[in-house]
Amino acid sequence: MNQESDSNDEPAGQDPLLLLKTIQPLWTKKEMKKQLKEEIRRGFAGLEDPLAGLLDILESSTDWKGKGHSLGYYITSELQLWMKEHPAVQQSGMKLKKLQTRVLRILAQCPANLLDPLISIYQLHTADRNYLLGHVSHLYHRGDYKEAAILSIKLKLQPDQDVEKMCMPLLFQDKINLMEDYVGEYPELQCKLLQILDTWCEPGFNIRDIARQYQGLSRYKPDKLNRKMLSKLVFRLRDRFNVDPALCPNVINQRHLRTLNYLFYKRFVEKTMTQENWTDHVQSTVGENQWLQGHLIQLLISYCDLNTAARWAQRCNLPKEILPNGVADELQKLKIQESVEEATKAENYEEINKKDCYQLPIPRANIHFLQKWEEMLQCWEKVLQPGQIVAIDMEWRPSFGMVGKPRVSLLQIAVKDEVFLLDLPQLLEQAEMKGEKEKLPHFIQMLYSDAAITKLGYGMSGDLSSLAATCFALKGMDKQSQGVVDLLTVDKQLQKASIDWKKGSRKVEQSYEDKGIRQPEKGLSLLVQHVLGKPLDKTEQLSNWEKRPLREEQIVYAASDAYCLLEIYEKLCKDPASFGLNSDLTKSLVGKPTIKARAKKQLNKQEVPSPCGQQCKGSEKETSRPPAPISAKEFSVVCDNMLQGLGRYLRCLGVDVRMLENEDDHRKAAEIARQEGRVILTSGLPYQTLQSQVGEGRCFSVNCSEKAKEQALQVLKHFNVHVTLEDIFSRCQVCNCNKYLKVPKERMRQLVEGSKHSAGDGGTSCSTPCEEKSSQTFDAAQCTETTQSEWLERTDPCGAAVGLEEGTTLQVAAIPPGVLDKAELTDFYCCTRCGKVFWEGSHFGRVVSQFKDVLVITGDEQSIYKLS
Repeated sequence: MNQESDSNDEPAGQDPLLLLKTIQPLWTKKEMKKQLKEEIRRGFAGLEDPLAGLLDILESSTDWKGKGHSLGYYITSELQLWMKEHPAVQQSGMKLKKLQTRVLRILAQCPANLLDPLISIYQLHTADRNYLLGHVSHLYHRGDYKEAAILSIKLKLQPDQDVEKMCMPLLFQDKINLMEDYVGEYPELQCKLLQILDTWCEPGFNIRDIARQYQGLSRYKPDKLNRKMLSKLVFRLRDRFNVDPALCPNVINQRHLRTLNYLFYKRFVEKTMTQENWTDHVQSTVGENQWLQGHLIQLLISYCDLNTAARWAQRCNLPKEILPNGVADELQKLKIQESVEEATKAENYEEINKKDCYQLPIPRANIHFLQKWEEMLQCWEKVLQPGQIVAIDMEWRPSFGMVGKPRVSLLQIAVKDEVFLLDLPQLLEQAEMKGEKEKLPHFIQMLYSDAAITKLGYGMSGDLSSLAATCFALKGMDKQSQGVVDLLTVDKQLQKASIDWKKGSRKVEQSYEDKGIRQPEKGLSLLVQHVLGKPLDKTEQLSNWEKRPLREEQIVYAASDAYCLLEIYEKLCKDPASFGLNSDLTKSLVGKPTIKARAKKQLNKQEVPSPCGQQCKGSEKETSRPPAPISAKEFSVVCDNMLQGLGRYLRCLGVDVRMLENEDDHRKAAEIARQEGRVILTSGLPYQTLQSQVGEGRCFSVNCSEKAKEQALQVLKHFNVHVTLEDIFSRCQVCNCNKYLKVPKERMRQLVEGSKHSAGDGGTSCSTPCEEKSSQTFDAAQCTETTQSEWLERTDPCGAAVGLEEGTTLQVAAIPPGVLDKAELTDFYCCTRCGKVFWEGSHFGRVVSQFKDVLVITGDEQSIYKLS
């Protein structure tokens, strides 16, 4: 210290402002930071009063007022460190009080990062408390509510302040986090704050009247600060601070009333809750609260009748004087014993409805309800087998809008022919009592992290987060999971594939309405309906899953909820193509890493679903990796009426193409695409309209300035369609049919000769039968270019017309002269739908040459390719 004080080469250091002027150039140069630090320390040593000198520097500079790392902050931090090495510079008495008065003026303007260093340097915790409160009050009345609250928190002034006065302006300015920090260390203030907020939630309370008391409120949005938002805030703060619910009666009552309304909707409008399940929830919701019981009676009058309302009034033991007149009169007529006629009638009605739903295919004895760890051993052995396919589901008590993640009450694990229902709270409690609390989490972690075991679920991310909320040891399971198949992903792919999906679901809903039965649930229930033929009965979904013992209906429902996933997966794997999915379902879905919501949102902007339901990144101009290949047979499109040439080329290559007629509206393409799962091919202005009516990536804009052949290549390359030699001419270019009659040349000659005399003798006879062939056995053929046709009537049961669709005749007159004389020709191929006649010719070779870029030649086709 003596060395620094005796330095003679820095006379400027005696003046704080000259010190500032000296160090400012060094602050702008990163490479001079070491020299800057030394200069500041020498300057402090040369100042007569370093604490006053710092205030001189801050008062003469403005750079520290902004956010971020400023020179003022750097100087203050260095002084704080320097003072620890030189404690003698600390001030006291009147001199310190004067410095505290000066620093308080600076604190009103300084950023948050300067508060703690300045409070520490100038010992503001030792300042006169009334003086500090007065200074904060001055800030408050000036309208600096945020600054007043922050300084109060830093100086711990809250116990001497009015919590409503300090916190309400913060709430109006959307400074909720600061408001929470203000009461964070004071339980008494937490209770007062929640009581105040609860009074604001009373029916008829006008929040805007309170807002008028506070002048100069910035960022105040009256519409945002409503009773619903306040209710959620109260529940969140009550959970955070663990406050007695009795302090918030208004919010609790309003939440329970909303729950009652929801239960009535589920029971009497949707009809998706059983009588017993509904009664259980209603009783637990209203409890002994007479206000809620009164609202229950009013709802029963609206949804049911006076008799039902009177029975509930009797059950709740409500005094007659508070009952509506009609209910009071009905109560007089009731007998002492309670009738169950209505409940029985409702249960019988529901039992009939259940027959229309998915039925669990395993016996009741194969459903195991496990409450003891000893019972878990059989589950452990059967589930943790390499190659095992396991379906997992979870149930918890409905929150009815409560804040926070639900805690899992039941964990369902299904394998082939068996379901294990794990009473999770009971098993965890037993394990903790035995000092083995890690045992069950270890089993669950082994299951989810084993890549050799396929895990099925529906909405697995939500299930895993609830599992983590139930048992802290399972936190982060979503990152450790391997070999998982979320059938919610499959569900979305099915909807994007759109193969009779929406049309089918509308039919299902209509049929249910016609029968007077509740509509099936969305989500998993609809997926079960689509894949397995019947919807999943969800009437027990909103049961109280914490209550023990579980009812038999709950046990069967929980087992069905998990087991149906096994059956869905098995059926999809057997025939994924029939559902519009990729043929390699397992490879495309198992083990996919979880994508966070924000990242997924960004990824979705770049993804283009392929026609088989896969995702392929990028657009036609930005693709760095092509989508998964799809065969021509799997690819189906609908062409706008401006692209008929493109449509004929694609049919020539085996693509299933529907084409709009010239008089058709463009919007018809969207209707066809949705109903039949086709991709729309269009161009120009209609693209913008059509793409909004179908799934993302299922409408493609073709360059209308190019020729039809180039357009076809563009489409095939974009969707990565692989064409084989077998696909060429496998469809009729005229009508899109893919079935042909194979007619020997000599028989065709007879038909041609006979057609010339058909006008005179009324028909043609033959003796050689024709063989019907599908497109899979179709060889190269050439289509005639002529449009002349002469119709052959279907008079001969063994003739060429056999196998044709109703009313279709062969266009044999369109065969040019000389074709029948070609020695190399042995057979002709006739379209069974339109009667067009094809034969082998040079056109096959030209098509192969034109589309060689998209042709995939198999080993068996090499010889044909060389000949062409």
